[in-house]
Amino acid sequence: MTLPLYAVNWNPSHFDASVFDERDSMTSVNLNAISRSDFSNLVARGNRSLPDDPHGFTVDTRSSITLEPDTHISLCTYFNAFPAGYWRHWTCVKQLRFLAEATGKGTLTLFRSTARGLSSPVQTFTIGSIDSKTAERIEATLTLKGMLDGGYYWFDARAAKDAALTVSNAQWQVPTTDRRTKHTGRVSIAITTFNRPSYCLDQLRTIANEPELREQLDTVYCTDQGTNLVRDQAGYSEVSNQLGSQLTYLRQANLGGSGGFSRGMFETVKAGKSDYTLLLDDDAISEPESILRAVHFADYTVRSALVGGGMFHIDHRTVLHVQGERFDASSMWMYPSRGAEFNHDFRSEPLADSPSLHSMQFSDFNGWWFCLIPTETIRTIGLGLPVFIKFDDIEYGLRAKEHGVPTISLPGVAVWHMGWHDKDPARGWEEYFTQRNRWICALLHFPNAAKHSAFRMLYEEAHLGMRLLYSGMKLNHMALSDVLLGPSHLIDSLPTKLNEVRKAREGFDDSTTYADPLELPEPADHFQRNWAPRPASTVTKMGMQAVLKALRSRGTGKSDKSPQVSIPARFSIWPAFLGVNSAIVTTPDGDSVSWFRRDSKLYRRNMLQCFRLTCKLMKNWKRLSREYREYGIASMETWEHIFRDA
Repeated sequence: MTLPLYAVNWNPSHFDASVFDERDSMTSVNLNAISRSDFSNLVARGNRSLPDDPHGFTVDTRSSITLEPDTHISLCTYFNAFPAGYWRHWTCVKQLRFLAEATGKGTLTLFRSTARGLSSPVQTFTIGSIDSKTAERIEATLTLKGMLDGGYYWFDARAAKDAALTVSNAQWQVPTTDRRTKHTGRVSIAITTFNRPSYCLDQLRTIANEPELREQLDTVYCTDQGTNLVRDQAGYSEVSNQLGSQLTYLRQANLGGSGGFSRGMFETVKAGKSDYTLLLDDDAISEPESILRAVHFADYTVRSALVGGGMFHIDHRTVLHVQGERFDASSMWMYPSRGAEFNHDFRSEPLADSPSLHSMQFSDFNGWWFCLIPTETIRTIGLGLPVFIKFDDIEYGLRAKEHGVPTISLPGVAVWHMGWHDKDPARGWEEYFTQRNRWICALLHFPNAAKHSAFRMLYEEAHLGMRLLYSGMKLNHMALSDVLLGPSHLIDSLPTKLNEVRKAREGFDDSTTYADPLELPEPADHFQRNWAPRPASTVTKMGMQAVLKALRSRGTGKSDKSPQVSIPARFSIWPAFLGVNSAIVTTPDGDSVSWFRRDSKLYRRNMLQCFRLTCKLMKNWKRLSREYREYGIASMETWEHIFRDA
């Protein structure tokens, strides 16, 4: 149910963060690091009564809501509150107009919040005091003064005790004279798909059924890279006829997400009609209003900007996985924007009760589940990296930032998408692309990062080995070796690399799966979480001690006749493997198992090989950084060559 994202109230079932990542259960809370105000907020949250179930109102249409007598609702919600702070910070807009129509009896009150999350009423309108049957027009001019650090506008509505109240056609309007562009922006949508034809068809159908969106749409570039084609699905002809010239269906070899999205960007630039390209995942459920909001906001930004949106979990639809993200140069990894968090549940913590969400949050990049890119930016900085999958969105955000083009992850803009908590790239072929592309990204944007990058390379290798993922270690070596080969190898190997990676994984215990665990001997025990939470620094020391012990170990599970233990996918993090020589481990999708076996000799050989590759990368870091930066690997010309050959 998504209603709490539009109008509250809701009575949630609450879950903790370890549902999404078991590693959260390893680290204890450092009470000395909690301020008095943070502690008070924590206690207050625990004592706060849960929101009520939705009651007393009906959502009539996408633009109309009716309250039963004596009902009071708030639209201080993700999709209905106006993110005034973002408009104040990134545009020239200084004033805002609110318009609505109301029928019946009651009151409508406009509220404003500050960056601190404090709210206050701005203006109250009484409806139906004379005639409750005639629609009344509500209009107010609001200022964005004092909202540079954040804040929202929204309205609450309350029906009279003896009559219903209907509010419809509510709008937030900004002056067209403050728009940076000469006209309302036109957009082309780039969707890439590989053997998910039903999802992609649903996405096309959603777009086709939105007349307001189609008024600003040039075309949808649907790049089909699969063998189970979208055009062969029942219902495709109907959608194709409905979209007409606003659908461009493209077939090409499987070049991954980066190849599919870059094809859409490439075609948009070539066509020369659209102001923006929207990258949209094929399996995301989109809120069509988000596309319009992103385009309108991009028209008003003082300078060209990438406009991104948040990602809600498709299986927990009020949980915001993340709104925007930053890239940390010390770890070469991504984290939520400063002041933000992963997995915020608006059912249990509505926007009105989440002060931190009212302040401005700044992003380095936005996931390509939804990202609006100005066509002029593509012409200037190029397309996505030719890396198949992983880190293409991160690198593009960093590249744009270096060219003075910020990424703005705008609240009220989002899609629903499958979360990452049931995926583990380290246990599949994706591990190769994650590591290779991570270090290419580092070479492109951090030419002096050799030393701490070296630590992370060895850290990742040790971590894979601690989990007995020897196929992952093989892919890690392959990734580092390919980085050393330079940018021309990256481009030449794009069409064939996936098959090479899959072949490289074959034959390892951890990559050999069994659909039925009863095919294997019964394990001696079944794992249960047995670690006590400890301070983060202690967990780090424990990990380093475990690595040193593993390097000295003579332990092996190669000759075991039966597994010591079975480990659920959720718990398959490194502490679960301490003292374990063999284990049955469930795959992340929960549909098969693998029989992991410790091989201490192989672990030492792998660590030595990684050390050699890391030293070689450190020695050649500056040269490689220069080569990757100067090669033009993401240029229109490079991609034209790739598309032609593929």
